[in-house]
Amino acid sequence: MNRFAKIAALVLAACLVAAPVFAQSPAATDVKPAAVAAPAPGSFSIYLGGAIGSGIVILGAGFGIGRIGAAAVEGMARQPEVAGSIQAAMIISAALIEGVTFFALIICMLSK
Repeated sequence: MNRFAKIAALVLAACLVAAPVFAQSPAATDVKPAAVAAPAPGSFSIYLGGAIGSGIVILGAGFGIGRIGAAAVEGMARQPEVAGSIQAAMIISAALIEGVTFFALIICMLSK
C-alpha cells in the first residue's frame, strides 16, 4: 500500500470516528461551562492566535516561493532553451501562492 492510500485511509477513518459528535441534540450545546466560555472581546488570546496564524502563513509562503525559485533556477541552468516557459510557470505559481497567502492573512486578522 503506498503512502497516499495510507493517508487517505487515515483521514477517512478520522472522519468516520468524528461523525457521532455532530449527532448531539441542540439542547446539549446550549449550556457552556465557565471554563469553556468564549474569551471576552479584545482578549489577548484572540490577538495572539491571529499573530501566530499570520506568522505561520508568512513562513509557509516564503518557504514555498523560495522552493519554486530554487527549482526554477536549477531547471533553467539544466535546460536553458526552455527558460522562458519555466519562468512563466514560476511566476504563475508564485502569484497563486501570494493570493492564498493574502487570503489566509485576512482570515487570521479578522479572527477577533
